[in-house]
Amino acid sequence: MVKEIVEMGSDPQLVSSLLVAIFVCATLYSVMTPFFATDVLAKRMKAVASEREALRARERALAKSSGGLRQQPKVYMKNVVEKFSLSRWLATDDARMKLASAGYRGPQAETTLLFFRAVTPIGCFLTTVFYLNFINDFGLSGVSMAGAAVAALYVGIKLPEIILSNTIQKRQASMKRAFPDALDLMLICVESGMSIEHAFRKVGQEIGVQSVPLAEEFAVATAELSYLPDRRVAYQNLAARTGLEGVKQICMVLAQAEKYGTPLGQALRTTAQEARDARMMEAEKIAAALPPKLTVPMILFFLPVLIVVVMAPAIMQVMDAGL
Repeated sequence: MVKEIVEMGSDPQLVSSLLVAIFVCATLYSVMTPFFATDVLAKRMKAVASEREALRARERALAKSSGGLRQQPKVYMKNVVEKFSLSRWLATDDARMKLASAGYRGPQAETTLLFFRAVTPIGCFLTTVFYLNFINDFGLSGVSMAGAAVAALYVGIKLPEIILSNTIQKRQASMKRAFPDALDLMLICVESGMSIEHAFRKVGQEIGVQSVPLAEEFAVATAELSYLPDRRVAYQNLAARTGLEGVKQICMVLAQAEKYGTPLGQALRTTAQEARDARMMEAEKIAAALPPKLTVPMILFFLPVLIVVVMAPAIMQVMDAGL
């Protein structure tokens, strides 16, 4: 049985067929996913609303909430983390804040991160050793296979952090694009006489069309403003979760207004203009970087086709004349 598996894994035609099947399935999944997409914004806003109720209930020492963004960890992950004391060996000081910045909150997220930090390196190491010893060694020596196994172990250690960092970057990019429009909406709400809590709630509902992460962060900030004894802590938490300079600036302005009673209209208007200018500069930077990026594709794909189209009639005439 093992010999047959090894022979099947070493067959290039079978491997190529499997890769083609995987690519076809991935293409079909990418094409069909938009037709079965659900309303992500509604689900996230509902989850945030449930979280707000849970926070209020916890503040009044009532019954523990069972829904919302904070869910209980899975049993097997929690057992592994507690049995091997992974929180003592693998936990970092900024892990919880990174998870919050990536949109993962509560004990479930922290337990999952610790579990995969322990399991992923072992899985990558064992998979590499098994493949090189039983399926295909690629002609490597023992030292080279040991080096490949160590490299796989290192990749497994860094993989959860890389995935978490990529998630944070995607969320920040989405929030950064929609933040100037959110400031404009907040300025309208504040100048119309709304309180900060109602302004955050209204802007969170409206800005979800452009950025679900930003709407979620505004909803969480609204919940924290309603139960935290010091409202400046809610602003500081919002700035720390987003990690954007514009959000940090507006949170500082809100904290100063909360402390000294300064008007918010002019500060919000100035900050919104700066955010729009920064977004325009970023778009211009991306547009200016397009010509160098298009040089290689044009040389490889456009120029050969253009040369063939231009030279083909002359070559055909020369060939006809020679015949």
